[in-house]
Amino acid sequence: MGLLHHHDHGHTHTHGSVDSHIIENKEATRVLLLSLIGLMMTAVFQAVVAAFTGSTALLADTIHNFGDSLTSIPLWIAFMLSRRPPTKRFTYGYSRSEDLAGLIIVLVILFSAVIAGYESVRRLIVGSEMTHLGVTAIAAVIGFIGNEAVAVYRIRMGKKMGSAALVADGHHARIDGWTSLAVLVGVLGAWVGFPVLDPIIGLVITVMILFIVKDSAKTIFTRLLDGIDPEVVDQMKHVAAQIEGVYHVSDVKARWLGHHITAEMSVTLNSHLTVKEGHDVVKAVIHRLHHEVDHVTAVQVHTDPMEEQGSVYHEPHTEEHEHQLESHHHHMHAHLHGAH
Repeated sequence: MGLLHHHDHGHTHTHGSVDSHIIENKEATRVLLLSLIGLMMTAVFQAVVAAFTGSTALLADTIHNFGDSLTSIPLWIAFMLSRRPPTKRFTYGYSRSEDLAGLIIVLVILFSAVIAGYESVRRLIVGSEMTHLGVTAIAAVIGFIGNEAVAVYRIRMGKKMGSAALVADGHHARIDGWTSLAVLVGVLGAWVGFPVLDPIIGLVITVMILFIVKDSAKTIFTRLLDGIDPEVVDQMKHVAAQIEGVYHVSDVKARWLGHHITAEMSVTLNSHLTVKEGHDVVKAVIHRLHHEVDHVTAVQVHTDPMEEQGSVYHEPHTEEHEHQLESHHHHMHAHLHGAH
């Protein structure tokens, strides 16, 4: 069987080069630093206000904002690790550390929900009194503005770099903004004589945080299990099939490594092509995938002759497999004969 394996490293494309990785990681580091500063300033201001106003809802929001700002640390470590080149032990590099950072972030968010929930239940039982309602309301509005600014920035940069962890953190910050506004309901309750609304809002915030945990965990675990949007696989198959000389595309696989996609596929070529001609077809496939499918940086292409196309020819030889090969061979022979 004529085989041709090819990797993107053999081409000089701007997509997927080491320099672009470094640039993207520097962008990511800047995103995390600015997010950390913005959220920490917001949380510190809210903490001061919560300390002398006694607002349970604001305290819950403050705890969560502190936790959210600290999630920048594991992401920063992951981005620093991803700059390291592959080794003989870690042949794919360290990009997967970003998904591990995402898992840590989910745990931090969950921990903040537990703390906020505990404090809300405690104050609901023993009672609480809120003072300085105007200042508490201002702190809530500032919490919303700070979180929304960070959310917009993280989501935009996360999508640009293909970072699931960064996008998840951005959506997390956006929900935090709305939970900050929810504090205003507690302020309104205290103002009209129903202070019990404050710890109730704290519990509502806790539930909202738990929903964030659920959505973020789903995204992160999908990445950890090499899951990818099926539409990406379909797009890759469609793009490769458009290349002149490619008769069929099969066995398309792709997965995220950090915020980049690596993929592999089999393409069927004319058996009479020379190795050089087949090589040129594969180069065209890889080039097109780099430029038309977002975040694809490494592609391995396996070539099949028209007489022996499909994954059935790549499997270990067993008695059952021999029967499959024979059946497949007769089918292909009939198909090719009919084509003539």
